[in-house]
Amino acid sequence: MSESLDRNFDDLAERFARRVYGGLKGDIRLAVLWRDLQPVIAELSTARQRPLRILDVGGGLGQLAIRLAEQGHKVTFNDLSPVMLAAARARASELSVEQNMEWISAPYQVLPQQLQNNNQTVEFDLVLSHALLEWLEKPERFIPTIKPMLASDGYLSLCFYNPAAKIYRNLIRGNFNWLQQDSYISDQGSLTPNNPSTIEQVRQWLADANLSITSESGLRVFHDYVVDKRGGHQSAEQVLAMELAYSEQQPFKWLGRYLHVLARK
Repeated sequence: MSESLDRNFDDLAERFARRVYGGLKGDIRLAVLWRDLQPVIAELSTARQRPLRILDVGGGLGQLAIRLAEQGHKVTFNDLSPVMLAAARARASELSVEQNMEWISAPYQVLPQQLQNNNQTVEFDLVLSHALLEWLEKPERFIPTIKPMLASDGYLSLCFYNPAAKIYRNLIRGNFNWLQQDSYISDQGSLTPNNPSTIEQVRQWLADANLSITSESGLRVFHDYVVDKRGGHQSAEQVLAMELAYSEQQPFKWLGRYLHVLARK
C-alpha cells in the first residue's frame, strides 16, 4: 500500500478546526462519542484497577485524547499530520497533561513496529479511531493492522463517515444529477471524503478480525439536514439534547452523518 495516498490534513487543519469543532457540529460529535465511551472506560478501569493505556489513531486536534489524559489515563496520540499533532500538543501543554501523553507523527501502518517493548508490540486497553477510516486508500487494512495492539478484552472505538447519509442529504437537497453519476470526487479542499465505507463493510471487517460489536450509534442524525432552522433548531442546547436522545434509536441512528461502533476483542 502506498502510505502517501492516505489523506494528510496538513493543508486542512485550520479549516477542520473552524468548520467541525468551531460550532455545534463538533459539540455533537464529542458529546455522542463521550457518552458512548463512558461505560467502556468505567468497565475497563474497574477490571484493570489502574490508569488505562489508550491509543488515539489519527487523533486530529486531540479533544478526546486530552480529556482522557486529564482523567489520569496514559494516552499515546498519533496523527499523520505534524500540523494537527502540533495543535493537539499545544492544547495538552496548556492544560498541563503532557506528562500523561506520548506523541507519534507517522502513518498508522508503522505503529505496530514503533510501539514495541523488547520486541513485543505494546497493547492498549482502548484504541480510538475517529473520522480516519474514510480518508485511507485501503480502509479494509486498518483493523487487521490495529488488532495486534489491542489488549485482551480491550475495545476499539471506530467512528466513520456514513455514505448512506451522504446520499440522503443529496436527495433532500435535490442534487439528483450527483446521484446519477457513477462516481463522485470531492474538491481537494473539501472535508467530504471520497472513499467512505458502509456499515456492512465495517461489520464484516470487525467479524473477520474476531472483534465483537457491543454498540452502534449515529452522530448528527438530523442537524446537518436542516435548512430552515425554526423552533427548537434555534437552541443549540435543545439540538444537542435531541441528537443525544435519537443517536441510539433505530431507525434514526442510521441517518447519522457519522456512525460510531464499539467492538471488543
